[in-house]
Parts: sequence; structure tokens; C-alpha cells
Amino acid sequence: MKDAKKKKNCSLCADKVEYIDFKDASKLRRYLTEAGKIIPRRITGNCAKHQRMIVKAIKQAREAAILSYTFD
Repeated sequence: MKDAKKKKNCSLCADKVEYIDFKDASKLRRYLTEAGKIIPRRITGNCAKHQRMIVKAIKQAREAAILSYTFD
């Protein structure tokens, strides 16, 4: 029998999130690695809609210098 992978549920859908604020750096850091890369949705378990919102917010926060592009 193959390894049955448990389907991760989108935590943002469960909380009925409709907008992700790019100014909320602490929430966005949950979706970044230690190196500053965006964690893919197959690992976070987000749905496609919310993953796109997260990526857009992270990029907006980087542009506004709220988040840095890399962490040293």
C-alpha cells in the first residue's frame, strides 16, 4: 500500500479570510523560510486562491520595505 498523504486543509479558508494585509509582517513571516523564500502551498496546505493572496502580499511588503528580500 502506498503512503497515503493526508490532505492539508487551508487554514485561511477555515478562518474565512477574504484579504491578507501586506502590512501584517508577523503573519506573512509564517509563510517564509529562514532564508526568506516563500513556502510552497503543498507544504503550507493553502488553497490556490489564498496562496496567490499570500504571494502578492509578501511581494508588496518587500517592495514597501516591510519585509526584506533575504534574511541573513
